[in-house]
Amino acid sequence: MFNNSVLIIDFGSQVTQLIARRVREFGVFCEVKNHDTKIEDILQIMPRAIIFSGGPASVYENNAPKISPKIFDLNIPILGICYGEQLICDILGGRVEKSFEREFGKAEIEIVKFSKLFLGVENFQVWMSHGDHISKIPNGFEVIAKTPKAPFGAIANETKKIFGVQFHPEVYHSIDGAKILKNFVIEISGCIADWSMKNFKDEEIINIQKIVGDKKVICGLSGGVDSSVVATLINQAIGKQLTCIFVDHGLLRKNEGQHVKEIFTKNFNTNFIYCNAKDLFLDKLKGVSDPEQKRKIIGKTFIEVFDAEANKIEDAEFLAQGTLYPDVIESSHPNKGASQTIKSHHNVGGLPENMKLKLLEPVRMLFKDEVRALGRELGVPEIIVSRHPFPGPGLAIRIIGEITQQKINILQEADAIYIDEIKKAGLYNDIWQAFCVLLPIKTVGVMGDARTYDYVLALRAVTSVDGMTAEVYNFEPKFLCAVSDRIINEVRGINRVVYDFTSKPPGTIEWE
Repeated sequence: MFNNSVLIIDFGSQVTQLIARRVREFGVFCEVKNHDTKIEDILQIMPRAIIFSGGPASVYENNAPKISPKIFDLNIPILGICYGEQLICDILGGRVEKSFEREFGKAEIEIVKFSKLFLGVENFQVWMSHGDHISKIPNGFEVIAKTPKAPFGAIANETKKIFGVQFHPEVYHSIDGAKILKNFVIEISGCIADWSMKNFKDEEIINIQKIVGDKKVICGLSGGVDSSVVATLINQAIGKQLTCIFVDHGLLRKNEGQHVKEIFTKNFNTNFIYCNAKDLFLDKLKGVSDPEQKRKIIGKTFIEVFDAEANKIEDAEFLAQGTLYPDVIESSHPNKGASQTIKSHHNVGGLPENMKLKLLEPVRMLFKDEVRALGRELGVPEIIVSRHPFPGPGLAIRIIGEITQQKINILQEADAIYIDEIKKAGLYNDIWQAFCVLLPIKTVGVMGDARTYDYVLALRAVTSVDGMTAEVYNFEPKFLCAVSDRIINEVRGINRVVYDFTSKPPGTIEWE
């Protein structure tokens, strides 16, 4: 008996998460597993459909990621994307070779034979990213689409319901790519669209009650979307058995500490501990300019403060965290061991070695947009649900160089004005993340016929789907001029404002 879910096998693609997001948009639950997942474990999941992701390797290499051929004996529909298509060919008797000419970017695909995979789809633009090509397809397969450079652009064994596409239907550059994925998931595999946040909420509340029983739970609350939704979900499940600890490190946005305190003491029936540790963090950061040192100091100090407060709560057995599915996928990514550390993770905290609490991660199977949807289902105030991402180290990584209370005050005031203007213009929900960065340089200016020598402030705003890549948000010049005027006139210490036009990559969203 098949479960109503899709299993995505990850072979190292940078966009595997997009496949999962697409499938869930169809109302079908899916999960991502590494390519070394055993057949026995797949049988435990018993999905209704399987998707092989792309990947950077070549299937003919000795160390290329593979999967057991037994997966084709399960009689479960399979779709291979890019490397996934080549792997299907390699395992089932086809042939894959290195291309003399690689194909990256947009291409026009021509449908040459009817297939359910292309229901409602005509010739269209797709996104290619491959340096190998299929020179022979396995017995029982036929070509259903091609491009000028990829004669085996899509193949199918309709009888066994095994399909392969050389392009990436999951990316937004592939027109009708979502329709192709939906055809595979719904029309070919027979999945039912029954995945919703209401169902998830009801099931997770029961699950939390079973796991926790009559024990106590501690939640580290930051005031951001993830921790706020987690706290609200657990609160609805076990009520006063939950204690939320909010550590104010003094590096939050203007009035944010007080704002979080008011929301969670007035709107939710839970135990709330407010810990003012501003002076401690500022003292620890005195004289520190290196961004990695800042992160490590803040993370270590946060753990110490949180641990001290948590130890005051008798009989606590669980620590709740807002771990999201992208973090779970990243932790088991095939290439994770070979990847470089660009910077330490934004989130501070974690489990101290001597803390014996068990982890409770109720949203670990959700993406960010799903957490927002869950928050709305739970009745979390929209001001929190729609809030832009905010890094755990806070303003410490938006003040380039040494941190002082004066710089914090300047940045808080400037940031408040910037966000206020964005909201007034009705642009807040169109932007993934917007913030200010205080630079460690001063420039000469003139105000009221007097010379000034003050800081430079950089404005940053990006659009993104999941934060993995980001494009600069193109404000109207008139808007940027108005924001600059307000900041310079209202915030003492700034006399010049610039705008950051860098996308990710090559830059990161945050400056540090």
